[in-house]
This record gives sequence, structure tokens and C-alpha cells, in this order.
Amino acid sequence: MAQENIGIPHHIGIIMDGNGRWAKKRFLPRIAGHKRGVETIKQITKHASKLGVKIITLYAFSTENWGRPEEEVNFLMRLPKEFFNAFLPELIENNCRVECIGDISKLPEETQNILQQAVQQSLHCTGLILNFAINYGGQQEILEAVRSIAQDVKSGQLAVDAIEIEQIEQRLTTARYGELANPDLIIRTSGEQRLSNFLLWQSAYSELYFTDVLWPDFSTKDFEQALLAFSKRQRRFGKV
Repeated sequence: MAQENIGIPHHIGIIMDGNGRWAKKRFLPRIAGHKRGVETIKQITKHASKLGVKIITLYAFSTENWGRPEEEVNFLMRLPKEFFNAFLPELIENNCRVECIGDISKLPEETQNILQQAVQQSLHCTGLILNFAINYGGQQEILEAVRSIAQDVKSGQLAVDAIEIEQIEQRLTTARYGELANPDLIIRTSGEQRLSNFLLWQSAYSELYFTDVLWPDFSTKDFEQALLAFSKRQRRFGKV
């Protein structure tokens, strides 16, 4: 019999798409959409925390996003400062912990510092984990895991025959989350229906939910509709 999902997914991945189109529809610069999208992050995080979600992983900036216009990239690099200055105290008040995955070392120094401060200041929180995927790419993450395994084989620490799925999973940036490493549900806004290099390994058996709503317009009601759809899915994990 299929395993039925009842209740709230523990780990939700969100591809926050549509900020630019939201701004364009209003004859505003793309950065206005990103700014409004930050407000959506605040609303959804607080609501998810109340509902009992344990981890939200937000696709904030991909390894491919560096190819966007310089003005937009620079603005996105400044957004964490604005976001955490305004929202970190409220996150901590709600017992939410901030974490990051991705190659943070390639970000501007000020952006790195802001992210590291948010992580450190919320380290004591034990509720929802708000996990930002920044300068993150799923293919790159898998590549780094394979390189690590190859190095261990080369040094004689690991036999080729001993390489199992677990060896890769242990080297992924989400390994720290243990049994919660893989998202139960991935939500993508704006009508696009693809993963765009987001949590490629971890999403092997995630439930996918696509909505035409642009991220800046994505409300708590829209979020609950995604959770309702999830609750009606049957997750077989390749079994009968």
C-alpha cells in the first residue's frame, strides 16, 4: 500500500521565481520585484514556523545568476543586509535559525559577513531552520561530492567497491540535516516547471508543486494550497 502524506511536510524547498516579471508588469525595475519578494519571505517563514515546518530551503541565488545584469546582481548582494537588519530579531523571537548552503566564499565580503552574523546570532534557536541556498548549484554540489570521493579513493582511504549512495549523501551540503536532508515538497512559483539546478540529488523523490502565482504575490493562502496538494499525494518512493 502506498504511503499517504497526512499533515505538514518537514522540509520544503522553494524556488522563488517571478520577481522580475512582477516588476515588469508594473513598469518597475527588476530590483523592485526582488525587494517585494523579500516581504514574501518574511510572511511565508512566519506562517511555516507556526504550522510546524522544520526546514525551508530558499533558492536565493544560483551559480548561474551571476550572468544577470550587473546592477541586478549588485542589488541581490545587498539584499541580505537589508533583510537581516529588518527581520533577524523577529526570526530569533520566533525561534527560527538561519543557515546557508552554497559557495559563500565567492560572495562580496560584506555579504559574507552579514550571512555569517545571521547564522551565529540565531545559532541558539531550535525552531524552524531558514536555509538560504546562495551561490548554489545542484550539479556543482554533486561534482564536489564526487571529487571528494575520488580523493579518498586516490589516497587509499576508500575502496571503489565500497562507494555507495551514502558516500555521496554524506558529502552534500544538506548532510547536516540527517533524515530531513531531502525536501518532502518543492514549490516553484511563476508557472515555470523545472528545478533549475536546485537540490538535484535531494529532490529525487520530492513532491513537486508548481503555481502560476509570481513570488511577490505568493501569499500564506497560496502556501496552504501547496500544503493541501501535498497532503493528497501518495508517496511510494519507487515502491508499490
